[in-house]
Amino acid sequence: MKTFTCFGEVLWDVFPDHQIIGGAPLNVALRLKSFTKNVSIISAIGNDNLGEQLLTYLDSNDLTSKYIQTNNNYPTGQVLVTLDQNGSASYDIKNPSVWDFISTNQSNIDLVKTSDVFIYGSLVCRNSTSKNTLFTLLEHAKFKVFDVNLRAPYYEFETLFKLMDFADFIKFNDEELELISKEINTGFSTIEDNMKAISNTFNASHVCVTKGDKGAILLVNGKFYESKGYKVKVKDTVGAGDSFLATLIYQIQSFGNYEKAIDYACAIGALVAGSNGANPKLNQEEINNLML
Repeated sequence: MKTFTCFGEVLWDVFPDHQIIGGAPLNVALRLKSFTKNVSIISAIGNDNLGEQLLTYLDSNDLTSKYIQTNNNYPTGQVLVTLDQNGSASYDIKNPSVWDFISTNQSNIDLVKTSDVFIYGSLVCRNSTSKNTLFTLLEHAKFKVFDVNLRAPYYEFETLFKLMDFADFIKFNDEELELISKEINTGFSTIEDNMKAISNTFNASHVCVTKGDKGAILLVNGKFYESKGYKVKVKDTVGAGDSFLATLIYQIQSFGNYEKAIDYACAIGALVAGSNGANPKLNQEEINNLML
């Protein structure tokens, strides 16, 4: 059975009328946990009430907190979330937060060495401490999955390209793909041509692009697989891409059927977008009904 490790921010998404636990790496880990037992996350919390609640939440979801560091010097992360009339989210990410200061230790290195899949994003690189830890861990990882997940102003292209160089699997949304393609000057206009160019430039065997309610495209070793997606009434888009990625990676690693994997991942992503919060509980019946 495959083992998965996620690295990066754990935090609270603060909406105008409520707050809920999130952070892209944690959202990915929680969705993976709904499929398999063998999931860990490396992150940090503050020595505060929000941190304590986060640990309780992990425990209630049977996700180990063994690799969650506690730091007395910085607060547990928070993100102020604003939703537009279509449910699309924008974010005000508190800086600094404790997840900016994830330190390297032997326990983390040993975990990554023994994991089949290592999943990471770009936001955690906004501070040198967590950034250096990530690059250290990438040296020990087997199959490396990079969720580009750009959050302006917290990225720089030089770092993004280094992260892409490490990756076996790179996931973009369509806007991120366009931005990166222009920056490296691929000279192409279509999604497919830009995906091939990025795969070749960064030697990534897998490249995936999500297109919102229009589905997603996956490139694996030069071959394309596509899902047209599923229509739902969107409540909020927070975490939909994270659940999509978790589902896609799990399906590919477990079953190797790329066509079914991307279709199933699109269905899970759509159901999350049609629910409140990043980590709704989903049952097989509603998944099957959507995919009929």
